[in-house]
Amino acid sequence: MFDFRTVNDVFALASGRGDLVAMQAQDANGEWTTISSKELYGRVRALAEVLTKWGTRQGDAVALLSENRWEWPVTDFATLAIGAVVVPLYPTLTAEQVGYMLRDSGAKVVVVSSVEQYEKVQAAGNLPVLEHVVVMDAGEYPNAESFQKLMGGAEEKQEHDAGFDGRAAQVGPGDLMTIIYTSGTTGEPKGVMLTHGNLATNLNHSTTTLGMSNEDVAISFLPLSHITARHVDYALMAHGAQLAYLPRFDLLPVAMKTVRPTVFVAVPRVYEKIKQGVTGKSAASPVKMRILNWALHTGKKNREAVLLGQEPQGMLYKLAHKLVYSKIREAFGGRAKIFISGGAPLGMDTAGWFADVGIRIYEGYGLSETSPVIACNTPDAHRIGSVGKPLPNVQCRFAEDGELEVKGPSIFPGYWKKEKETEESFSNDGWFKTGDIGQVDGDGYLSITDRKKELLKTSGGKLIAPQPIENKLKANSLVAEAALVGDKHKFACVLIAPNFAALSSWAQGQGVATTDRKMLVKDPKVVALYQGIVTQVNGTLAHFEDIKRVSLVPDEWSIEAGELTPSMKLKRRVIEKKYAAEIAEFYKDEATSSK
Repeated sequence: MFDFRTVNDVFALASGRGDLVAMQAQDANGEWTTISSKELYGRVRALAEVLTKWGTRQGDAVALLSENRWEWPVTDFATLAIGAVVVPLYPTLTAEQVGYMLRDSGAKVVVVSSVEQYEKVQAAGNLPVLEHVVVMDAGEYPNAESFQKLMGGAEEKQEHDAGFDGRAAQVGPGDLMTIIYTSGTTGEPKGVMLTHGNLATNLNHSTTTLGMSNEDVAISFLPLSHITARHVDYALMAHGAQLAYLPRFDLLPVAMKTVRPTVFVAVPRVYEKIKQGVTGKSAASPVKMRILNWALHTGKKNREAVLLGQEPQGMLYKLAHKLVYSKIREAFGGRAKIFISGGAPLGMDTAGWFADVGIRIYEGYGLSETSPVIACNTPDAHRIGSVGKPLPNVQCRFAEDGELEVKGPSIFPGYWKKEKETEESFSNDGWFKTGDIGQVDGDGYLSITDRKKELLKTSGGKLIAPQPIENKLKANSLVAEAALVGDKHKFACVLIAPNFAALSSWAQGQGVATTDRKMLVKDPKVVALYQGIVTQVNGTLAHFEDIKRVSLVPDEWSIEAGELTPSMKLKRRVIEKKYAAEIAEFYKDEATSSK
């Protein structure tokens, strides 16, 4: 177990390993280059000295608007080393959103990745306290500094400096470390304040039993603006693992083959896409599909052993591993031994499928306000369908309506400049209200049912948790996303965004000629296909949960288009507004119909 007081202690450990490789980064040609521990120290020290020269003081805000690249952690650590506060902004934000967050946080410096992000700052409106803009990419940018030029003296600063180290050590656990803005899907974004102590106490417990070491390599591709990705990166650095920074998700398949990570951390949607990819490729060949189904059947018989961390030894299992399971592991680069999922519910179907191909996924749970980990499955304590046991530093209890409430040193002090919202988020006796409905079983494993605000309450008074049902639908390779609706109505209905790659292959085999998505989703054969998927899922639900009607949409939901959050969760209000006509069609004859 670690004994960190601040995140600066993580940097001291990660930057004190001399010539050992700390990071990997891609150059302009896409080739991977390495950054040693002492090179990391030199770059952080160089930038910290620049920030100090500019007059950045303890408590000042430095904003970061960038994809994942080596400059991100360098800026993060440099800011924290001088006691300043990091404000990470998602690169998918609009100029208007960027402007609001820069003004609200009072950022004096903003470090951006590219011309695209630079232009957002330029178009963000009046920024009265912003003094410096830094751009990572090479080029000429009016009224901005070059990150590359700021690194000019980094090589001479690789030896440890007592003054710099001493200043970093003076930062205390109670000092504000970061302000993380929520996605703002339910109104004005809120800035989650986290102290150094919040993160440090969480890091001391969250990954200590996962078996990470300095022999591990991981790809950092989940947005570092999200606390889950940032927390995991800190933990990997603390263990001495190498981090390969990947700026775009579409580069992941190639990076997996090149970097060959030993630790794989992703949100559930990434695991779902890999599963759908395997199923889709097999579906193109009846023989391959039979082999896959046989291997899954064989794996299911050995699921319990896999979930206990054992390697099944039967002849049929070994054959299935050679023919199928090993090929699926190649999709992860062939070396991954630790698989972690967080950011959203994984779902029993997805977790079970991976267990059946020999991959045990450690699902965890938390929120930005909890630094973030509340609970996590581990090699020593693992239960499929749960999010594991709560960390030793987190206390849990449940309100009368089933809402999980937590308390402990990793819980945030409040929302930035929002006293009313802060007060409303805590109970009268000081417990943070997570907004999630859950339960703990007799062995201490925590399960999360759904978001309290997302529960659908039918006009008959029945409560339906949408996420587990949506996950059942997404278990089918033909479904990319699903959004259950039905709050205040007699029955539930569903909007489905198809997996168009898989659907197009199916359509060709069925003689459906059109490739136009709007026509494709209205084709009678396609509609019947998805109605069959829904009917199959209905067979696993309580009667009041039955999905009565289905509408296929001709769109791919994405972060960029606004239907998904950066952690790939549904923005329900956005979806309900975008498809208001389809939802109205569901219920136009509700008063006289039971279907």
